[in-house]
Amino acid sequence: MNAPITPHRPIQALPDQLISQIAAGEVVERPSAVVKELLENALDSGATQITVRLEEGGVKRIAITDNGRGIDKDQLPLALARHATSKIASLHDLENVGTLGFRGEALASIASVAAVTVTSRTADAAHAWEIVGSHNGTVAPSSGAPGTTVDVQDLYFNTPARRKFLKSEQTEYGHCAEVVRRIALARPDVSFSLSHNGRTIDQWNISELAKRSAHILGNDFAEARLALDETAGSLRLHGFAGLPTASKARADGQFFYVNGRFVRDKLLVHAVRMAYQDVLHGDRFPSYVLALDLDPSLVDVNVHPSKIEVRFRDSRSVHQFVFHAVQRALAQTSATAFGSVPAPLPAASSLGGDTGAGLGGPGMWRREQTQTSFGAQFTNTYAPPPAGGTRPFFADAPGAPHGVEQTTASYGALFAGSPSPITQVQPYVASAEAMAREEYPLGFALAQLHGIYILAQNTKGLVLVDMHAAHERILYEQLKNALQAQVSGQDMQVQALLIPVTFYADAIEVSTANENQETLKALGFDIAALSPTTLAVRSVPTLLKNADAQTLARDVLRDVREYGGSRVLIERQNELLGTLACHTAVRANRILSVQEMNALLRQMESTERADQCNHGRPTWVQVEISALDKLFLRGQ
Repeated sequence: MNAPITPHRPIQALPDQLISQIAAGEVVERPSAVVKELLENALDSGATQITVRLEEGGVKRIAITDNGRGIDKDQLPLALARHATSKIASLHDLENVGTLGFRGEALASIASVAAVTVTSRTADAAHAWEIVGSHNGTVAPSSGAPGTTVDVQDLYFNTPARRKFLKSEQTEYGHCAEVVRRIALARPDVSFSLSHNGRTIDQWNISELAKRSAHILGNDFAEARLALDETAGSLRLHGFAGLPTASKARADGQFFYVNGRFVRDKLLVHAVRMAYQDVLHGDRFPSYVLALDLDPSLVDVNVHPSKIEVRFRDSRSVHQFVFHAVQRALAQTSATAFGSVPAPLPAASSLGGDTGAGLGGPGMWRREQTQTSFGAQFTNTYAPPPAGGTRPFFADAPGAPHGVEQTTASYGALFAGSPSPITQVQPYVASAEAMAREEYPLGFALAQLHGIYILAQNTKGLVLVDMHAAHERILYEQLKNALQAQVSGQDMQVQALLIPVTFYADAIEVSTANENQETLKALGFDIAALSPTTLAVRSVPTLLKNADAQTLARDVLRDVREYGGSRVLIERQNELLGTLACHTAVRANRILSVQEMNALLRQMESTERADQCNHGRPTWVQVEISALDKLFLRGQ
């Protein structure tokens, strides 16, 4: 197609009105942009109470009233003039911006495409003053309380070409309401009121962030979030990170603020996403309300026309700080987040000393058979303990839950006086003192359900555990820690196979094994080619010694081939470890003894991120007594 021919014109200065209307294209994209600019000015004036009134989605009218400092009579014309502002006066001020608005264009640009009236009164003024139209308008006496009201009517009345690009009334209102929500979320110390077409839609009183975020984002977020507040030098990150199990299909629950300003910054979004990467499925989005405070001189907020993006002087440090802060918050579990994490479990050898016997001595569960996917398969025989002694359960394979000492004098306090209707178990009592201190947040096992779920009882009621998902998370964290320990100079613990496992392999698998020996060694695998069509697995990571060696080897070779040796250890590490953990975790229909179930519960309590598996699925849920009472209409 031929380009349109434009008439030749000489270079000339544009009239002020046209300059303002062109600038309005950046500042006044739609009614919500007007709401944003006016709200930021209200907050910069020190307001603690703001009222937003909209008509016809903000196209017909936007009126915002605040109780801030107000504007002096002789300053009102300047408020509507281009490039006039009280917020910056020098280059130093521009490099240390501490206010939300500062460009001095907003009101002038809005006034060029709408009918604007500004009414303001300072605390020491006898009455309010009003200016209509533009900076050329006349300042006249008016009535009003201390503060400022900016009334914007008939947006784009003089630029119909722009007005026709606006959407429906409801759509434009939705954008305006979203802006108010974002700003109200950042300032719980300010009360906000929002009305549309004469009807009050939302009202938020002065409160704390916990209450304001629950009000705006809903109870679902309030009941599934972790508080965080971390500081490093001049950086502080605080707010709430949503639990991975409460993730959403869209990213509409993500709110990030830098020095009180809502931003959608790629660096910050990436840092948070990385923190969630091994607890969240790839196509799900976490919810969060996070605020980053730092020295204004360390961030440039003037790199985007709508100030939605920022640039940090030391972006790497900011990224790492945000990443680690959120990651540490997610490392908590809801079972232990509000209490102390259990101490490391005692080793098997130290437990034996309490009864005066070794691993096979009196009072011990004796290991007699071979290993399976859940650490080790036990054929359990029982030798009665000495009077007052203990009956520990041991699973000494690294992949299994480790020793949990259970005194025969303690389980019955949980269900004293009546045997379990589901299964008969040996009495195992937790002392009243231990229960009162909630030393065991996940309680104690009662039975298995369909070979999939563990039923346990704690002080709050019933705990349901997905045993495969829980064990998968435990193994995943152990594998990740082992790989990270290797980076710091410690050797990966490997298990040499007495008889190497050989299997048929195609040419690509053989070449992948030959070309990536260093990567495989770093992961704890010794996979060697015996012939052009045969591979042998000679050793595997100790944590995975009970899994199928051939399946593990094929999975590792597939990922190494697909992503490359270096990338699979860095960028794809979590996916690979997740696959390995999934192969090794206890499977459905694996019958566990009560001791094995309790051992799994104890290890969950001492494992980071144990509330969900690495696919983002919950590993356990709590059903409180009150919920059970409601099901059976007790007390009604």
